[in-house]
Amino acid sequence: MSKQRYVRLVKEGGWIVVGQIVAVAGALVLVRVLTEYLTPAEYGQLALGLTVAGLINQVVMGGVANGICRFYSIAVEKNSLHDYLNASKGLMGWATLVVVVIAVLLMAIMTGLGQREWLSLAAAALVYSVLSGYNNTLSGIQNAARQRQIVALHGAMDAWLKIALAMGVMLWFGHRSMAVVLGYALSALGVTGSQFYFLRRLLNRQAHSSNSLENGNWSMQIWTFSWPFSTWGVFTWLQQVSDRWALEYFAGTADVGRYAVLFQLGYAPISIVSGLMMSFLAPILFQRSGDASCPNRNASVYGLTWRITGATLSITLLAFIVTIFFHKTLFGLLVAFPYQNLSYLLPFVVLAGGLFAAGQMLSIKLMADMQPQRTIAVKILTALLGVAFNVLGAAYFGLVGVVAALLAFSVVYLAWMVRLTARKVSTSLALKGL
Repeated sequence: MSKQRYVRLVKEGGWIVVGQIVAVAGALVLVRVLTEYLTPAEYGQLALGLTVAGLINQVVMGGVANGICRFYSIAVEKNSLHDYLNASKGLMGWATLVVVVIAVLLMAIMTGLGQREWLSLAAAALVYSVLSGYNNTLSGIQNAARQRQIVALHGAMDAWLKIALAMGVMLWFGHRSMAVVLGYALSALGVTGSQFYFLRRLLNRQAHSSNSLENGNWSMQIWTFSWPFSTWGVFTWLQQVSDRWALEYFAGTADVGRYAVLFQLGYAPISIVSGLMMSFLAPILFQRSGDASCPNRNASVYGLTWRITGATLSITLLAFIVTIFFHKTLFGLLVAFPYQNLSYLLPFVVLAGGLFAAGQMLSIKLMADMQPQRTIAVKILTALLGVAFNVLGAAYFGLVGVVAALLAFSVVYLAWMVRLTARKVSTSLALKGL
């Protein structure tokens, strides 16, 4: 590795570390603030309302965003950035139209069922989901361009602006879950506006050309890559929200709020850290793989992927051990008193988050190989299994059962991804005659 490349990687890694620290700190402070202002029942209503935003981000905006971010480096390499951007705008426009249709249908259904008290919360969540979808896409493009300082800046801005605006809106509208989501939406609006400004600056420095591929070709290639994410997104969303809705049905909204706090303290920080690690590594692996047509370039990514996964598992084990000994202290510092009696479950939520994160690390390799469709069966079947775990756990053991279900799901997902990726490695080595 050349000295110049080493310095660049260290600098990029430094920005990622800063972003991780600030984002995780913001997420923890947010939990402390909200548990002071909201009762467990209100917190549970907030968690249920945000499942609407999760649907949009998993199925609609998120699927398209993955394709857009993956093809940035290819567009730059082919000197066709202008057409790529036009295709990306068109796909995001279609995604927004789909969200509008979903919003109209959802509002009509809720009105017909007499659930008018949920309308304002659902509306705020839908607005938040669209804005955060644009924010995530723009951040993904910046990350693909390896503008790490910009990504870190907006990650920190989003984490802390949420706190300030959620508190401000609650002072205006009262301590209600709808006010919190509205604050989230205003935060996403501000961050997205900043993202557009910095992206324009980036593009002004890029050479624009449309000689390589037509706009329609870019749209088709991005969508071909993206549709598997939207397909399994339906099922992964069901798995991710079934824990909350199962608790709502079998135990009540207050237990949903307590579980949401456990999840945000144990699962979410590891998800943030692993997500930032993936955002750091994915552009590097994508650049190494290119369009995945060169076997030697593809093979060079395998060892790195497995080392990253091993490091993730080591960090998970360390976090699990630390939280076993200090879960009471952590809860005493990070949440209000009404939520503190469940701190003993925190280590198991941390373990579940780390195991799932390790599985996600392995999925980067399949994305680099331009083969996300290979994970469709894994995503769908493990998600359905996770839904079954959540319903059974909530029905028979309540909140404790849902935590056990989360851990069981993560174990199954990681084991399946290890098997799938290991088989892919064996096939590649066989083709090379090794």
